[in-house]
Amino acid sequence: MHVIAAKAVCFREALSSEYKDYAKQVVRNCKVLAQTLMDNGFRLVTGGTDNHLCLLDLSEQGISGQQAEVALGKAGITVNKNTIPRQHLSPFETSGLRLGTPTITTRGMKEEECKQVGEWISRVLHHIDDAALLAEIKEEVTTFCLRYPLYPEIRE
Repeated sequence: MHVIAAKAVCFREALSSEYKDYAKQVVRNCKVLAQTLMDNGFRLVTGGTDNHLCLLDLSEQGISGQQAEVALGKAGITVNKNTIPRQHLSPFETSGLRLGTPTITTRGMKEEECKQVGEWISRVLHHIDDAALLAEIKEEVTTFCLRYPLYPEIRE
């Protein structure tokens, strides 16, 4: 019964104008993130995006999705490795990264912030073995995220 109740709450929320505005912002944010990555020399599998996520092809960079996921994690940025069409690496290593914008949109980030996130991702992926840079970016990301708390209504 709790699942039925949860679905009812979700459906009611999805009907609201606030949710529609949120969903539009998610897509705008993802378009900016995708464009920033492409401007920094990365290829998206679909050449762009028109939804909440983008799939980055790392084949040309010579790094795996697994390596990218670990490096970005060290820089305080959570992503998921993902397979891409015609990849040569195993599904456990992958040639791609899946990036989405619902969570950062929920935190209140808009287009300008997504551009910054894309710049950080690009810097990490272009300098994946630079531990000092990863630590520097992690500090920047941590400070940045404090401006966009997960639960702004809860103040300490």
